[in-house]
Amino acid sequence: MHSELFGTLPDGTPVHRWTLERAGVRVRVLTYGGIVQSAEVPDRDGRTAQVALALPGLQGYLENSGPYFGALVGRYANRIAHGRFRLDGSLYDLAQNNGPNSLHGGEQGFDKQVWDAEPVEQGVRLSRVSPGDEEGFPGRLEVSATYSLDESGALRIAYKAVTNAPTVVNLTNHSYWNLSGADAGADAAAGHELRIAASRITPVDADLIPTGELAEVAGTRFDFRTPRTVGSGYDHNFVLDKGVTSAPEPVAELFDPASGRVLTVATTEPGLQLYTGDHLDGGPYAPGAGVALETQHFPDSPNRPEFPSTVLRPGEVYRSETVYGFGARG
Repeated sequence: MHSELFGTLPDGTPVHRWTLERAGVRVRVLTYGGIVQSAEVPDRDGRTAQVALALPGLQGYLENSGPYFGALVGRYANRIAHGRFRLDGSLYDLAQNNGPNSLHGGEQGFDKQVWDAEPVEQGVRLSRVSPGDEEGFPGRLEVSATYSLDESGALRIAYKAVTNAPTVVNLTNHSYWNLSGADAGADAAAGHELRIAASRITPVDADLIPTGELAEVAGTRFDFRTPRTVGSGYDHNFVLDKGVTSAPEPVAELFDPASGRVLTVATTEPGLQLYTGDHLDGGPYAPGAGVALETQHFPDSPNRPEFPSTVLRPGEVYRSETVYGFGARG
């Protein structure tokens, strides 16, 4: 494991890249945005390829922030309706950076911050303090994300946060995966086979905000309980059958028949957002070039008391963990 200078921001702030290697897997993580900048894994014949959509230099991430390539997103992953929520009787207004809604923490979310870094066993811990009222969110939040590789080469991301005032927190990683190789081209990921252990989804309105219903996937195009081709046209939250758990449990598997590569996902989270990259605009990736599998609490939970809570209070500790496993089969 080592770090190197990756570039500097316009204000002169340095950005470093940490390289983690274990069991034939190499993962690179940036201090800017907590970005997974690459993931190199072997196929069924032992040939290694980069399978996470990525950009070669820091300037690319500054100019193409919209797709959130590989980023750590927060304070609140996914959407909050009308950019506002009420907590303990107080109304909080957030940036409306996705039509009428707040998306992925606002205009200057965690994905656009430079994080402090320190080495840990087989990995790196990124940390920062999000001041009270950053992007409109209440409470001073001390947050960390630890990236490490286990003995099998699986990438483990463990999040932790504490606050000095009631707030909401929902963190995730926004990597796009293309197991044929990140440079395989438009729609290359659409032919992957996907399984998700979810019997329901949260249907959405025209602005991609949940209606509050939990709809059964049986007999619909959202039924990935047995593996089938991903296709396109998805930007939806799947309600994982396991619910919230204290330790990561397997919830999804992505398989590329061409290369034999397999990506498994285990998480403590109750939801998984499947996004098939339909709005990637060719800079530099075209629609369908990758599949995002974002482990999370549900969109708009601060406005939906019937959903699992995303509220964090003083004295409590927010913990979330997701494991991305890599393998290959014939």
